[in-house]
Parts: sequence; structure tokens; C-alpha cells
Amino acid sequence: MKCSFLLVTLTVVIGCGREPPAADSEESTTEVVAAPDSVPIRYTVHGTGSPTLVFVHGWMCDKSYWEKQLLPFSQRFEVVAVDLAGHGESGLGRQAWTIASFGDDVAAVVKELGLEHVVLIGHSMGGDVKVEAARRLPGRVDGLVWIDTYSQLGKPRTAEQIQAFLEPFRSDFVQTTYEFVRGMFPPGTNVSLVEWVARDMSTGPPEVGIGAISSSFAHASEIIADLEELNLPVIAINPDNESTDMESMKRHGVEVVLLSGVGHFMMMEDPERFNSTLMGAVDRFIE
Repeated sequence: MKCSFLLVTLTVVIGCGREPPAADSEESTTEVVAAPDSVPIRYTVHGTGSPTLVFVHGWMCDKSYWEKQLLPFSQRFEVVAVDLAGHGESGLGRQAWTIASFGDDVAAVVKELGLEHVVLIGHSMGGDVKVEAARRLPGRVDGLVWIDTYSQLGKPRTAEQIQAFLEPFRSDFVQTTYEFVRGMFPPGTNVSLVEWVARDMSTGPPEVGIGAISSSFAHASEIIADLEELNLPVIAINPDNESTDMESMKRHGVEVVLLSGVGHFMMMEDPERFNSTLMGAVDRFIE
């Protein structure tokens, strides 16, 4: 399943009133850069080493969802975690919440830091964002990692299917998002984690959420052409609790690694096994 889904003076914290998952202690810096449309984009930098790993969260999430990856990976690499516009500590004020504009956000961070060798890692909608970012960063991207972004390539939703999916979100964004997110976790997942994620994601601005998820679903019709244009290695880490069309992924150059016993938020559900799997994927790009 694809879950699918700022410089002005306004910044916003999404999900205020609840504490994010506890971070491991580490040294880091927090910076801000203006996206091309002047929306301020907040990001953090951790560690040193090449290539730089750039982590982008999924729909209605933020960079705190990567807390269990930042310290372990910063022991070997420079690690950057980005809040997309309208999410986390980045700003609002955008006219259209699209995958293309989110790709601009990530590219702005990479260019601001002067990074020449990056591995782009995106969860869910963040995987689409990474593809758009890579298109804006020719010669700088060593590889892409999708975290449960696509389970099948070549059969995007129709416009009618997208509108039907969005209707409940338009009617009651908070409750629909809450129930939608709860359904992404497998039985037996820590209840506190499920409740925190579901409530956190359901408190974001509805206009951001509806625009982003609509654009993300529509982007599926462009993804194959984008992959052909980029001609970059792509590794997808997917949970095995849902069926992945391995043949369609392989046909379009995507190597799939299945992780057992986890759901959509695998980096939070079982960070130790996820980190080991992700490290193996990153190592493939630097062999």
C-alpha cells in the first residue's frame, strides 16, 4: 500500500500538544532554508561521512519519525532529516501541496548544504518526493531507497478512484485519517505507538493532507517514466504483510527487500531490524 501523503515568517508545529518518540542523545544542528516559493524548510544535520543520507518522512508525518535511525546512521554517515513544507516545523503558505513542490523542498536542502553524493531515503509518500528531488539534483544522487512506497508499478489509480478515496477525508479529515493510519499497523504492534502515530498524523492541516495525498496518488502514473529518466539504482524495503508484485518492480529496475513481522511504519515498529536492512541497502550504493 502506498500511504500516500516552508523564507516566510510563519512556521508551524504539526501535532502540537503531544511528544514525539523519544530521540537517542546525539549532537546535531537544526537549520532552515527557503524553498523556491520562499516557504521555510526546517532540517537537521547529524554526523559526518560520505555519502550523505537524506531522510524524508511520509504523508502527514515529520522528521521525528526517523529518530531511531539518526544516531545509528550518523556513526558512519552525514545524516540529514527534512520536514517537508506543511509538516513538522516547516512553514505553510504554499499555493499547492504537490509532490513536485515537496521535491523542491528536498533539493533546496541538498543544494544549500552543497552535497555532491547523496542517498535519498523516503518513507511512503516520501519515496515519490525523493524521485522528484533526484530529478532536480542531476549528478548528485547515488541511489534511492523507498520505504513501503510502492508494492506494484504500472497500475496507478484512475482519477475517479482517487476522488472516491479522498471523499471521506474531505468530509471528516481527523477521524478518517485516524482510522486510516491505525489500519496500517499489523496486529500485536505496541498500542502506544499506534495511538501516537494515528493521533499525530490526524492533527495536521487538512488542506495539506488532501492536496498531498491527491498529488501522491496521481504521481503513480508518472513514476515509471521518472525512473527511466533518472536511471538510478532503487531499492524498495517493503513489509511482507502485504503482497508486493515483485515482477512489476523488477521490470522497472527496482530491487525489493521484504521485512517480516512489520507494517507500514517499520522504522518505528522494529528499528533494530529495519536499521540493519537499510544499512545493507545503503552499502549496495557505495560498494
